[in-house]
Amino acid sequence: MAHVIDFKEAGFESVLDELEWRGLISQSTDRDRLAEALNGDPISYYCGFDPTAASLHIGNLVQLINMRHLQAAGHHPIALVGGATGLIGDPRQSGERTLNPKDVVAGWAERLKAQIGGILEVEGSNSVRFVSNYDWTASMNVIDFLRDVGKNFRLGTMLAKDTVARRLNSEDGISFTEFSYQVLQGNDFLHLFDEYHCVLELGGSDQWGNLTSGLDLIHKVRGVDVNVFTSPIITDAQGKKFGKSEGNAVWLDGNMLSPYKFYQFWFNRPDSEMENLLKVFTFLPKVEIERLVEESKTNPGAREAQRTLAWEVTSLVHGEEATRQAIEAAGALFGRGGDLAGVDEATLEAALDGVKIDGEFAKATVGDRVAEAGMKAGLFKSISEARKTIKAGGVYLNNARVEDEEQILNENDFLYGRFALIRRGKKALGVVENA
Repeated sequence: MAHVIDFKEAGFESVLDELEWRGLISQSTDRDRLAEALNGDPISYYCGFDPTAASLHIGNLVQLINMRHLQAAGHHPIALVGGATGLIGDPRQSGERTLNPKDVVAGWAERLKAQIGGILEVEGSNSVRFVSNYDWTASMNVIDFLRDVGKNFRLGTMLAKDTVARRLNSEDGISFTEFSYQVLQGNDFLHLFDEYHCVLELGGSDQWGNLTSGLDLIHKVRGVDVNVFTSPIITDAQGKKFGKSEGNAVWLDGNMLSPYKFYQFWFNRPDSEMENLLKVFTFLPKVEIERLVEESKTNPGAREAQRTLAWEVTSLVHGEEATRQAIEAAGALFGRGGDLAGVDEATLEAALDGVKIDGEFAKATVGDRVAEAGMKAGLFKSISEARKTIKAGGVYLNNARVEDEEQILNENDFLYGRFALIRRGKKALGVVENA
């Protein structure tokens, strides 16, 4: 578990001050009321995670980081894994979600709990409490739901919610099933308020309407003012959202996105994103973040900020050992230290994914000339070009310089019996797989 800097260690007067400085709060209820809640005795707070996919992504990671900041400040986290709401799906900006089978959703819920438990503290006086809204929703019949919960919601207010309004004006419209999602989420907050005196809910800024549903419900039926706040949707330098549950998501599950690729995602972020990403995704103190940002401006070639960001986030999600292996693999591939033989097969295969040709590894076999294999791997346009480069000392096989223009591949050249790495110069890398 990565060390988390408490707001006092980081030089802030309150955890709320730190979250605001980091840009982790987009919208909130009354700021003074929120500050009073967070700066007083420890409170219980919650965030919901729906198992609509087999893994969380880095958009969810923002919420987990917010939860971890509050946990480090002494507050009590509740992680709601939506066994019920996961069967329905939160309305998206466009198009209905596909409803997944109950057994699939249940399996995904267990995987999400394991990921959440890897980020939040699971032991100690304010360890994370896991709950599933299936436990209190599945037993409700339709009449009870409509009388006890639905009666407290006004259609005009529900229709005005941003996502609902957008869907109503789209070609697809919105089903009653997804329209009712905000009622279920509001009921979740009410249940957690009654059961654990939970007085704060967190979520992404696209969840504002759902969060305020619970806020309004508790005020109406219990006469109490609770709090919510959202974090901004993180975007890249082009303003494109990343970390979504479909498409090109940056998954937290190492089987869906390897630690190597996860590390490279962060390492390859541009300098213009460093300040925002270091604030949001790391627990580094303010003074260190400011130093790294300044370093990225005065000495961008060193990429110290990217290296630190990649280490901090990857070790938080995948642990320090997997992060070290990812770093060593990157160095070994290009002969910058690190032993290729020390890179495990799964990490090696993930690292080589980017040098596939048309989605496949080029094929070669024992007895093929290195020059021919290099051409298959896309490093040379012709055999004569390959031979010329070998003669000039610019070709490497598994990081060993190739001296003979006629050198052939033998069994030992295929790492794990599968991959032979051929490099042209310092940067051009190719690979052939044993056919």
